[in-house]
Amino acid sequence: MTTATYFIGDIQGCDDQLGELLQRIEQQSPSARYLFAGDLVNRGPKSLQTLRRVRALQQAGRAESVLGNHDLHLLAVAHGIRPAHRSDTLTDILDAPDCAELLEWLRQRPMAITEQQHLLIHAGLFPSWSAEKTMALAGEVETVLRSPDWLDFLRQMYGNTPAYWDDSLQGADRLRCIVNALTRMRFCSIDGQMDFASKDGIGAAPQGYAPWFDLPRASENSTVVFGHWSTLGLVLRHNLISLDTGCVWGGKLTAVALHDRTLVQIDCPQQQKPG
Repeated sequence: MTTATYFIGDIQGCDDQLGELLQRIEQQSPSARYLFAGDLVNRGPKSLQTLRRVRALQQAGRAESVLGNHDLHLLAVAHGIRPAHRSDTLTDILDAPDCAELLEWLRQRPMAITEQQHLLIHAGLFPSWSAEKTMALAGEVETVLRSPDWLDFLRQMYGNTPAYWDDSLQGADRLRCIVNALTRMRFCSIDGQMDFASKDGIGAAPQGYAPWFDLPRASENSTVVFGHWSTLGLVLRHNLISLDTGCVWGGKLTAVALHDRTLVQIDCPQQQKPG
């Protein structure tokens, strides 16, 4: 019997709802595997419990997660590279006796995953990136994150430039551009420039920009699965799955089965107000 695999959207520390979601899935598929779209932590009330749960599943061979912008933010805050934000709810992790183990596990997570012609990322892709190229570029970031120099990388990771992808990019600029696409991108121009100003839905696209997935893209032969964009919500197309349904904002936590697109959703209480 084939093990069922489910993609799960941004949890952001809403561990009670994650537990309910997994319980509902396992009533039908007791040995299900889970692929998480990142942003495991932050803004919700139980980031520590969420991280422990997903880590245990991964170590049991039943789950994997890509890194999201909030996961990278946790690593940066924990090492004094970035200040905590007013809306952060990371203190329980930072004060936990197993904090170091959890952070070490987190920095080993991938930036992208391929599974049966599906490409899982947290946020977006440049139009020129195929699935194969995306995995190679994600691997460049993963190699640095897993290296002894990973804190030096985090110190240079933040910033909005370069906003265009160019194969000739090198060093910190190259890695920053890859990270920004994979963990922050929503809108992109036809000539491949990222916009970071708008966080609203499709109707709020800045002039000259479109949702990255609506541009002609080299990844069209793969089904791209992503989270990050709660104001976009659930989108199911033949080669696209958008999974962030605003769990932490009082929306839903969403899972989609890889094999038949069965949808499982849990209603969530509002933990924070958008904006």
